Amino acid sequence: MRQNKRYKAVKKAIGLNLTAIAAVLALQQQAHAHGQAAEMVPLYQNMSDFGAQVKKDDFTNSYIISKGSLTVRAKPNSDTVLVNGKALKLSVPLLEKNGQAVVSTHFINEVFQSGLDQTFVVESAPHPLNSLSAAELKAAYEIIQQSQYAYPNMRFAELKLKQPNKDKVWDFFINGKTFNENRIATFNILKGNQAIEGEVDLNRKEVTQWKVLENTHGMILLDDFETVQKAIENSEDYKKALKKRGINDVTKVIANPLTVGYFGGKDGLNKELNVLKVVSYLDIGDGNYWAHPIENLVAVVDLNQKKVIRIEEAALIPVPMTERPYMSKNTKKPVKPLNIIEPEGKNFSISGQTVHWGNWCFHIALDSRVGLQLSTVTYKDKGVKRKVMYEGSLGGMVVPYGDPELGWYFKSYLDSGEYGMGTLTSPIHIGKDAPDNAVILDAVIADYKGQPQVIPNAIAVFERYAGPEYKHKEIFGDQDASEERRELVVRWISTVGNYDYMFDWVFAQNGVIGINAGATGIEAVKGVKARTMHDPTAKEDTKYGTLIDHNIVGTTHQHIYNYRLDLDIDGSENSFVHMDPVIKATTDGGIRSSSMQIDSKVIDNEKNAAEKFDPSTIRLISNLNKENRMGNPVSYQLIPFAGGTHPIAKGAQFSPDEWLFKRLNFMDKQIWVTQYHPDERYPEGKYSNRSTHDTGLAQFINNNQSIENKDLVVWLTTGTTHVARAEEWPIMPTEWVNTLLKPWNFFDQTPTLNIENEKDKTSQGHH
Repeated sequence: MRQNKRYKAVKKAIGLNLTAIAAVLALQQQAHAHGQAAEMVPLYQNMSDFGAQVKKDDFTNSYIISKGSLTVRAKPNSDTVLVNGKALKLSVPLLEKNGQAVVSTHFINEVFQSGLDQTFVVESAPHPLNSLSAAELKAAYEIIQQSQYAYPNMRFAELKLKQPNKDKVWDFFINGKTFNENRIATFNILKGNQAIEGEVDLNRKEVTQWKVLENTHGMILLDDFETVQKAIENSEDYKKALKKRGINDVTKVIANPLTVGYFGGKDGLNKELNVLKVVSYLDIGDGNYWAHPIENLVAVVDLNQKKVIRIEEAALIPVPMTERPYMSKNTKKPVKPLNIIEPEGKNFSISGQTVHWGNWCFHIALDSRVGLQLSTVTYKDKGVKRKVMYEGSLGGMVVPYGDPELGWYFKSYLDSGEYGMGTLTSPIHIGKDAPDNAVILDAVIADYKGQPQVIPNAIAVFERYAGPEYKHKEIFGDQDASEERRELVVRWISTVGNYDYMFDWVFAQNGVIGINAGATGIEAVKGVKARTMHDPTAKEDTKYGTLIDHNIVGTTHQHIYNYRLDLDIDGSENSFVHMDPVIKATTDGGIRSSSMQIDSKVIDNEKNAAEKFDPSTIRLISNLNKENRMGNPVSYQLIPFAGGTHPIAKGAQFSPDEWLFKRLNFMDKQIWVTQYHPDERYPEGKYSNRSTHDTGLAQFINNNQSIENKDLVVWLTTGTTHVARAEEWPIMPTEWVNTLLKPWNFFDQTPTLNIENEKDKTSQGHH
């Protein structure tokens, strides 16, 4: 599932967009002497160099120029343009010469630095959860480097902001109190079979914690990918195994380094070994080496020794050699344009890392392990900002495969916990990965050397039409009430080897929050002898999957996600409530013999809260201390499965005695509720690579704390069982699974009766 070239591409892309924009702006700032004729440049090329899009509207004879949150409408020969719907006078109008649109070299400065775009505003005070800046990351590294603990070639699995005190953050965000705690960086350094945890006080400029954990396997880092590739290229035993399969050039082999899990020693690998298993693919030049698996050949690479220590082989299977490119060759007839524009600007604003949209306000950040994090989520109701969620993110995920054979049995990847999905963030392309009206944000995280790394186009924020919010036409009257539904989407994409995962946080004006996970990319496939289902080996070859191409089986597996949701419904004292619709006999002697009623109960402890999802039960996180105007406790409903395309994963498809169940419990129950603890962050545990037992949710609930009227964290597990089909090969259309958080008596009435369409003008800094 993982490979080396992906990282090189990311490294190459770092910082390019910012550098290019700065260079173009510098060129535009070369002023002309007074009285000199304006220098004109081609509009399309000039805007393309600047990173803006241009579309011609033939109906109005105008050009629409868009970049990020700004939209410009310009007509030929007019010295006035509209910038987000507001008029701006130009020194030189856009002209058409010989059928080509041209603009002055001053155009970019005049338009894009006009100050008419109010999407981005300056924070009056920085949010305490703002990510460590590039300067802070550099400072943290230098403090560690100059400390007594430093040693050469330190390898960082993590260097990021330590979570500050939750109550103080809420006080800042809700009550406007000054936040003056020191900025603390937390780090995780890997050294052989050691993991070193520590903290750096950036204000005091000193390392305040340094803790060495022995015999602990951390994450897979960038240089591990390079180590594995070099190891197979330098292994004579591996080259001999390749020659048996007709492969004489090891440099054409793409190493795919995979975590090995733990099987109690049944696989012959001691727990102390710091190893990866390598399955490989042959690069035949079609741009899709995934279609050419080298089956039944596994190399075990010791990361400490940096060499192959074992070769595992089974029956020879010819490498499928048919070309299966998936990149578009532009042979299709182009579709007519679909223009998504906001001519008067955005309905949201961004101050620092805080987004304000209508009644919603929340902070966004990118974590190197779990990716997109949203925090301090509030909804303004009748002028009051009400708490909904302190923090929400992917907690962890697992992709277990169902094939027990040599090259597959160990494949149960913990994508965030073992590889770091934030570090594998994919740049988002406007018009393809996100709509034209999206605002794209860069992110800064630390790389494995502890240095700041800019990830361009890491997060997309956009508004979209989502159907009618409500509709009613009176049959016997004149009233015809209807309202459109708008949604604000925050999108992040991570590429983990062959799979690409899209995560959308979707905010609706009516208080609903959706969390949608989409899987796309390329399936991990198995080389087999059968070309079609009529071949004699087909039945045996497809025991664990589907024949989706000649000599290629898509192996059955699962994508199981767990979301960590620190919900604070109108405050931190919450309870977990079940509401069950039941049939009860009538006792009043009426015509009906039965009735529908609701039985409600409060779940008292953590172990009783861990359960499979039964959609007939309504599950609520309720604040029993707060009521709406009717006297009902304010609540949010939890729905881990809200529709999906692939079959729902009701749990992991393994027998109870499998080692995977000894290491992970989160995948087999959809609802978990625990008391808040700042150190309980990952459902699979902090160190999941080669773990022997569950140090995550199973351990968190072991003390079985009360969850009545407590500060609670909800862990929702969702996912799909992926049964391959031909339509997903050679590249897979995005398949979604959806999770919902819905207000339940949180409001007094339909919250969208009076939709607040204006940006939250009061939210320029903190609350």
